[in-house]
Amino acid sequence: MTTLLRGIGVGTGSVAGPVAWMAPAPALPAPRPVGDPSAEAAAVRAALAAVAADLEERATRATGTGAEVLAAQAMMAADPALAEQAATLAANGADGPHALATTFDGFRAALLAAGGYFAERAADLDDLRDRAVARLLGLPMPGLPDPGHPYVLVAEDLAPADTALLDPEQVLALVTLRGGPTSHTAILAKALGLPAVVGCADAAELANGRQVLVRGAEGVVEPDPAPEAIALAARRQRERRERTAAVHGPGRTADGHRVALLVNLGAPHELSGAAAADSEGVGLFRTEFLFLDRAQAPSLAEQTAAYREVFDAFAGRRVVVRTLDAGADKPLPFATAPDEENPALGIRGLRTAGRAPQLLETQLAAVAAAARQSGAEVWVMAPMVSVPREAAWFAARVREHGLPLAGAMVEVPAAALRAERLAEVCDFLSIGTNDLAQYTFAADRTLGSLAELLDPWQPALLDLVAATARAGGEYGRPVGVCGEAAADPALALVLVGLGVTSLSVAPSCLAEVRAALAGHTLEQCREFAESALAAVDGRAARDAVLSRL
Repeated sequence: MTTLLRGIGVGTGSVAGPVAWMAPAPALPAPRPVGDPSAEAAAVRAALAAVAADLEERATRATGTGAEVLAAQAMMAADPALAEQAATLAANGADGPHALATTFDGFRAALLAAGGYFAERAADLDDLRDRAVARLLGLPMPGLPDPGHPYVLVAEDLAPADTALLDPEQVLALVTLRGGPTSHTAILAKALGLPAVVGCADAAELANGRQVLVRGAEGVVEPDPAPEAIALAARRQRERRERTAAVHGPGRTADGHRVALLVNLGAPHELSGAAAADSEGVGLFRTEFLFLDRAQAPSLAEQTAAYREVFDAFAGRRVVVRTLDAGADKPLPFATAPDEENPALGIRGLRTAGRAPQLLETQLAAVAAAARQSGAEVWVMAPMVSVPREAAWFAARVREHGLPLAGAMVEVPAAALRAERLAEVCDFLSIGTNDLAQYTFAADRTLGSLAELLDPWQPALLDLVAATARAGGEYGRPVGVCGEAAADPALALVLVGLGVTSLSVAPSCLAEVRAALAGHTLEQCREFAESALAAVDGRAARDAVLSRL
């Protein structure tokens, strides 16, 4: 019997195809003596400049998120500090490849130490290092294979420079040895609607050309599948597409129970696609894009104009604004301290208002001004609320600005355990499953080796979701989920069974979640939830529910 390879499922559906590995990175040669250090330094600078130019050119051929990712990588490659440090090492006698490797390793260590979002970008630096070394050595660039037929892409991890131009007509599914449920690969798979399995270390045994069946929902890769298994997967894929195409409009279960289906929004280029989606509004409007990569906070007028654009695009629909989530993986020179030893557990989210109160006051004033000028139904929530006192204070500030609906995000166990106190003082609650999982299991969400702990199917995490939803129900408060968990159609059924009233996902995931709800009654959702809660771990919870679907 073929041994199944297991990881974390982050896409939907199942598909079979031959394996094709990502082209490997160039091996670092043995150190060599340098005859002309100044020429070596110039070659290092030229290699970095060439990599930046190549990425910039790729950005012009990409669209949407891909273009933005490539442009950001080009900026990293063109960083003067990077070039200066590598060139200095070469000028002092190091050969070019080792000067580049040493420099990138230093920058990488700094990102890992920063944690959170920055740690997730460490793989981007690895890709830039490999490209620069290949350029310097005159070797082919590492990247996507081109076997001449559709394939299942297998890699240790995927870099944005490659995946931004990935062709879903050629790439049938994604499998990575590393990564977790919030990794770049996971986000890409959802955006493209591809089955994917990440954190699948045993996939290292797969050879090019070997036939595999990738079962995204289950987090399983089946080598050498039987023809019957392939035929069954193809039939289910056809049925899945037919189901999703047949259901439209507001979310509801088969027996008519309403579940609001919303989209997540985090950058200006996402606005048109999000507004065009068949949704009931925005469940998570991340406002950090206005504050990042600048020395001073945006003005009241600038913020008002940006919020007004979003509100106008969703006139007549709900827009849930998350106030600035600064700190931890999103440090800001005007709001966060540079010397926090553990920023993920430091002054972040709503706590930032204690250090820089004017940031919150200006933002609330801007949101209120934009809301008055638009037809959107604006809700406002605070990130990283820990205790009821914080929620009450925030709700009072929101209402003093004339905004009628104030909420709190539940992202730490303390908030979930005292959710009834939060529900007393707030108008709604929103669960961020990504951070809630990280803090519940004391597991850095950037570590692929801990991906199993971060599986949103983990019963302990679902216990906290259930407690929050139960508290909201007691006070008649809506309780939404805006983390990655909401995008899994099977898990969405469990969340609804736990009492969640809204789900906010990437626009590309809406149709499948809507179809899953339409195909099951509320009572069935509750039965699925009971099965998941009774399981011993995330894998058992997923298997228990999928076996009943």
